Parts: sequence; structure tokens; C-alpha cells
Amino acid sequence: MNPICANSTQPGGAICVIRVSGNDAISITNRLFRSKRNKDLTLMAGYTVHLGEIIDRDGTVVDDALVIIYCAPHSYTGEESTEIMCHGSAYIVQRIIELLIAAGCRLARPGEFTERAFMNGKMDLSQAEAVADLIAASNAASHRLAMSQMRGGFSKELSRLRSQLLEMTTLLELEIDFSEEDVEFADRQQLSDLAQTINTVITRLIDSFRTGNAIKNGVPVAIIGPTNVGKSTLLNRLLHEDKAIVSDIHGTTRDTIEDTINIQGITFRFIDTAGIRQSDDAIEQMGIERAWKKAQDAEIVLVVSDNESTTVDETLLEGKTVIRVYNKSDINHFDPSSLGEHAIAISAKQGTNIDRLEQMLVDATHIRKVEDSDIIVTNVRHVEALRKAHEAITKVAQQINEGISGDIISLDLHACIDALAEIVGDVTSEDTLHTIFSRFCVGK
Repeated sequence: MNPICANSTQPGGAICVIRVSGNDAISITNRLFRSKRNKDLTLMAGYTVHLGEIIDRDGTVVDDALVIIYCAPHSYTGEESTEIMCHGSAYIVQRIIELLIAAGCRLARPGEFTERAFMNGKMDLSQAEAVADLIAASNAASHRLAMSQMRGGFSKELSRLRSQLLEMTTLLELEIDFSEEDVEFADRQQLSDLAQTINTVITRLIDSFRTGNAIKNGVPVAIIGPTNVGKSTLLNRLLHEDKAIVSDIHGTTRDTIEDTINIQGITFRFIDTAGIRQSDDAIEQMGIERAWKKAQDAEIVLVVSDNESTTVDETLLEGKTVIRVYNKSDINHFDPSSLGEHAIAISAKQGTNIDRLEQMLVDATHIRKVEDSDIIVTNVRHVEALRKAHEAITKVAQQINEGISGDIISLDLHACIDALAEIVGDVTSEDTLHTIFSRFCVGK
């Protein structure tokens, strides 16, 4: 609850918002603020805006400013808070923060405002993580998913699961209390059906991570093939800019080049790699090794060649979606009937069939259209907790069918509940919290 302050807007803008939160946040702000109407901020109601000046310790004016008052618990953090809106000059912002620190604040850590919101019960941990996802959203789909999670869509789904699990646990633990009387409060068939239902929901959430991860982080696409077949030209064409150096000299691309672009609402991370060939050049060999590694890490691989007889060792690409791209169709003739299903002839230089290749990439992701009501998992921490919950509820279903005693079943039920509780932050270590909020920007 000690007062903290930080710039919560991007440096370089015309206007800056400096956020203050914690005990005495309003009185601290009041010490360096002179209202145009001589108002005392400590006597003002919450959600009011006040025009005035920020005054230095020697009485000089630092800047004109607006101050918004938030009274606890009706603020983002749940604490007494203010927001100072001033001009975006780096000097002005730094001077106001120095004055706030001299008045009793300390500089906020990355994510500390959102961490306080979580600690004060304004949001659960999954909602807090969605704040960072919302800030980082790079397309409409990732924005929509982050908004849904921040508003509690994922949390409500987890809450329903936990309520069902707690109902099962209560009935089984009643049997433990009356174990000497050999009674069953929980109908085993009903418990088995409920465990299967919960298992189905958790499995669906785990399976949604593939879609969520692709929407949030982009689909990795590696561009591989021999030297001088037009891989860098293709990358430039797909990105609509000259990102990679293009040359007729073999081995021009020595390292991987990466960039992202949005195609039909899906973010793709394209990776241009060194041309694959036999080479005595140590640097080029390192680039070729990286090319194969990037191909193995990618979800989709574009194997580029400039004639139908050129091939690469595709045994290293098992399990990947491979699209064979026959480039330089403006100077080479390719028979469409002989290319195969997942193949296309293009001219990266002329732009021929690039739109068709983009559609093939979209189709290869198998990402369905996400509706506003969909619950999609986008966070690695969440999917790991869901996998632990899945393992525990699978054991529960097996134990019920095998007639295992209620006290044993109850242990795995609690393991499932605890795994779900990790997601919303009911059971979370200090180290986990530090790791999560340290990834936030300062001021959020």
C-alpha cells in the first residue's frame, strides 16, 4: 500500500499520464498541484477532474496539468489513486516523477499497478495476464481474445468447473466422515458422468491452445530450399517490403531473417533461411544448420525450388505442413497437373500467384474463425495447469469406474481443483507472481 508512481504512457507522445497509487496518493499529488480554483484535492470526490499547475519546490510552474481523483476501492488498483495528465516532454515527465518521489512515492516496478489490482481482488490472475496480452495485441483476433479474458470469460468457465469439482469433493468427504457406517452419499454413476464431462471441457480448453497460440504469437513459417531459387525475393514479396538482400550470388543469405505480417486476420512469422547446399564456408555451414533448425521449429514449411527436379531432404520435416513452391514461373514452365496437391507455381519477382499462396498458408493453419463467445487458451502457464488438471481428473474417472474408495478419489479431485486454482491465482507462489508481472511495462 506504499505509494508508487510511474509514467503509464508511451514516451514521445504529446500528452503523458503519470499514475500514482497507494496510501496518501491524493495528498501527495495535492502537495505539488495548484488548482485553478484553489481546490484541496484531498476534499474532492472520486471520479472528478481538476485543472491546475504542477509546482516545483521553489514555487515555479513545471507544467499545466489535469488531475483525476480515484477514491479507494473504486480505482484500477483498488487503492487511493490519481492520474496526472501533463505535456509529454521528457523533462516535464521526469521532473514531476522526481517531485512525487520527494513527496513520498517510489517508482513502480514493471506491472506493479496491475499486481496491486490482483492483490486487492480487483481481478484474478488470468485477467491480470490478459491486460499484458491486450497491450501486446497485434491483430483483431488477439485483441478480441484478450478483451474476453480480461472481462472474465475464461475465469467464469474455470469457476463452473471448480464448482462441479467441489460438489464431488464434498459428497466424497462426507462418506469419509461416516466411513464406519458404510454409506455412499455420492452416486458413483453420477460422479463418473460428471468427471467425464469435466474431462471433456478441460480437453477442449487444452486443444484450443493451438489456435490461441497461433493468434497471439503468430504462425511460424520457414522458407527453405537450395541457394539462388528466390527465397529472399519471396520473403520480400510476402512482407511487401525489401527486408532481405536479393542477389544472384549463391550463399548471399548467411543467417535467418524474420518478420511478421497479417494475412486475413492471422499473423504469420516468416523466416527466410540460408540456402541449403554443400559448402566449405564455415559461416555458411552455420547458416544452413540454423535453416534446418528453424524448419523443425516451424509449423508450416515452404520448400522453394526453381525446377521440378530440385529437392531437399524432407525426412527432417515429418509432422510439418509442407507446401512446395516452384518459383520463377515467369521464365520456367511448370505443368500444374504434375505439381501435386500441396504445391504451387509462382513468380516471386512478378508477384504471380502470390495471392493463391497466401490462401494456401491461411488454409494450412486450420485456424477457425473465433467467435466472441469462444473460450480460447492463449497462455503457456494456463495450458500447463490445465494439463495437470486433465491428468488428475482422468485418474478420478478411472478410480470411480474401478470402485476405488472415496478418500483416494478425493486426493486427485483436490489436485485437479488446485491446478485450476493456479490459473486464477488462488494458489500461486511469490516466484510465479514475480515472473508474470515482471513482463509488464512500467506504469501498467
